[in-house]
Amino acid sequence: MTRNPELIYVVEDELDVARLIRAALEKFGFRTEVFRTAEAFFHGVRHRVPDLVILDLGLPDMDGMAVLQQLRSKHTCGLLVLTGRGDVYDRVMGLELGADDYVVKPYEPREMIARVRSILRRYPRQPVVPADPTQRVAEFAGWRFETGSNTLVGPDGQQETLSTAEAQLLSVLLAHPNHILTREQLLGGRDVSALDRSIDLRISRLRRRFEENPQHAKLIKTVYGAGYLLAATVTWS
Repeated sequence: MTRNPELIYVVEDELDVARLIRAALEKFGFRTEVFRTAEAFFHGVRHRVPDLVILDLGLPDMDGMAVLQQLRSKHTCGLLVLTGRGDVYDRVMGLELGADDYVVKPYEPREMIARVRSILRRYPRQPVVPADPTQRVAEFAGWRFETGSNTLVGPDGQQETLSTAEAQLLSVLLAHPNHILTREQLLGGRDVSALDRSIDLRISRLRRRFEENPQHAKLIKTVYGAGYLLAATVTWS
């Protein structure tokens, strides 16, 4: 059986840049559609959700971060941010809102293709929910996490809704209980050499929800020089 090529949406208002991205993607066998505005993009997503989105943050009709956040709140697909912004804050914020990776303009086409391939390889394997669609609730250490709504229920019955970034991180930890996960694994395989602080901040936020003393965490443990470990038995229902 021949595998159907992955569909990639390119959201880029600069026509020349969009053409270069499209040419590079199609050269390597990907199917592409180009959208120059957020409005056109969301219309396309309503028709069909792609395998991956390459999103320029500098769109004419909507802030790119808002587009990213809205996409992540409704759909599960790969997301590569393409930006000319040099501020590290924008890159980290994009990752915090759920982007899988980013490329800064001017970019090297081969680097972009490598990052696209990396996302597409790992993305279906990211264990956000179990394979069985009926199993969407995880119970661990007295806590309950409902993946469909990002709802976390404490031992006392109190409910709170996690952010997209927190929910994704917790889902990965829950899928691999009692296993050491590196920062790269927790971020889906990205090179985090310049972004260690980003994953550490996410871990800290989760710990504040679970631990009486986050400095001496018992549930989400730091394994120095290796990564993090969820010390709990997890059952799915």
